[in-house]
Amino acid sequence: MRHLLLTFMALIVSSILAANVAHAADGPFQATGFKVGEMTADSAIVWTRTTARPEPNLADAPMATFVMSTGERFTPNARRRDANPKGRITAVEYPDGKSAADICYAAPGAAAETRVLYRAMGEDKWMETAWAAVDPQSDYTRQFTLSNLRPNTKYEIRIETRSPDGKPGESLDGGFRTAPAADQAARVVFAVSTGQAFTDQDREDGFQIYPSMLKDDLSFFVHTGDIVYYDRLAKTPALADWHWQRTYSRDTNVDFHRQVGSYFIKDDHDTLIDDCWPTMKPGSMFEMTFERGLKIFRYQVPMGERTYRRIRWGRDLEVWMVEGRDFRSANNEPDGPEKTIWGAEQKRWLKQTLAASDATFRVLISPTPIVGPDRASKRDNHSNANFQHEGDEIRAFLAPLKNTVVVCGDRPWQYHSVHPETGVREFSCGPASDEHAGGWRQSDFRDDYHKYLNVIGGYLTGAVDRDADGHPTLTFRYHDVNGQVKYEHIVRDER
Repeated sequence: MRHLLLTFMALIVSSILAANVAHAADGPFQATGFKVGEMTADSAIVWTRTTARPEPNLADAPMATFVMSTGERFTPNARRRDANPKGRITAVEYPDGKSAADICYAAPGAAAETRVLYRAMGEDKWMETAWAAVDPQSDYTRQFTLSNLRPNTKYEIRIETRSPDGKPGESLDGGFRTAPAADQAARVVFAVSTGQAFTDQDREDGFQIYPSMLKDDLSFFVHTGDIVYYDRLAKTPALADWHWQRTYSRDTNVDFHRQVGSYFIKDDHDTLIDDCWPTMKPGSMFEMTFERGLKIFRYQVPMGERTYRRIRWGRDLEVWMVEGRDFRSANNEPDGPEKTIWGAEQKRWLKQTLAASDATFRVLISPTPIVGPDRASKRDNHSNANFQHEGDEIRAFLAPLKNTVVVCGDRPWQYHSVHPETGVREFSCGPASDEHAGGWRQSDFRDDYHKYLNVIGGYLTGAVDRDADGHPTLTFRYHDVNGQVKYEHIVRDER
């Protein structure tokens, strides 16, 4: 009897898997999964991509060789950090006439069409988009905007694929939540992360933070930038796409993004190189430019009209996500009133919308620090001396805004700090793995700034809720990579 029951259960599981991966033997496939992003109370954007095979290339596939200005040839280990030889990279060579699609960890794209089926959880009837071809000029991606959705609702989603001649391919299932309406008091839980270097994975299949975050029943996730690290190897647009392919074909990443809607912010490493700005012309990137980096980011993640935006999540929470690369002055310019990271238009938008918001809690998520403290050698953010004028302006603006806090990425350590002069509070989410953590000494606890300091990997969560008396609260928790809470701070309604 027990054997028959196990056999019956196995058949059920097999049927479910078959339904979720239809005609997978023939392709097209979705080795890089899908992502849902930019959720509002009534809309969301779905990112899809089709691949030639169900899995990325193996680790023992060939790797590109980089030709140095010294004449030396350098073939890196794509999984481990290793230093470049001296000199400037002048060319990329592939073995046996191959391309970036053939090297280790690549997930080469395939011509195909995709569509999105979606329905509120528990409903019978699927709604569907029209079929649309993926774009080979955008790494075989296609994005769909879903509209007329219900607020504060869990949606089931299915991404279907078919070949150009109409043969069905792999389909993937998942889900996401829409935001509560602006007048609705609702519990909202979100997570924030940064510093996701492929060479710093802490599992064979990716990053431990992703299965850990799934246990938190998240409403949404925010990646603050440094999602991939172009600097050393992304010398061409094809190799920049390869960075996204290898990261988002990791099992942990695919599984997480099938179940949780996300917002993505870019920073320097997923734009061009470390601490970059628009007018920088780094000779070592011979085929990559700042402008090309901006274009690639917009097709590699679900993204609306602008990369700076604000999202309302119910009566008690509004979130601002700012753009820190597109509008900035050169880091090496003298500081002064005209020097900027955010640019005049974005800064004007931010000040007007923050001041006008009637949300109980206002959370500004920045790809780089506003409060710090940071290392004295750094020159790339508002807590650094060379952007002090705009930093002082922003901190002075934020200081009198009740229930307003800053969450930042970029720094590979966790901290909660309070600016000693203005009282502005900042929560640095920390990197995606312990392997990536560093850059600050654990013993260097600054009493005038720090409330919490931990040089570890993990993530930050924020939970908006109401206490037993009906008063709104915003609780921040720092987690290690396994999800264990290391620190908690409650922001209470100060109005």
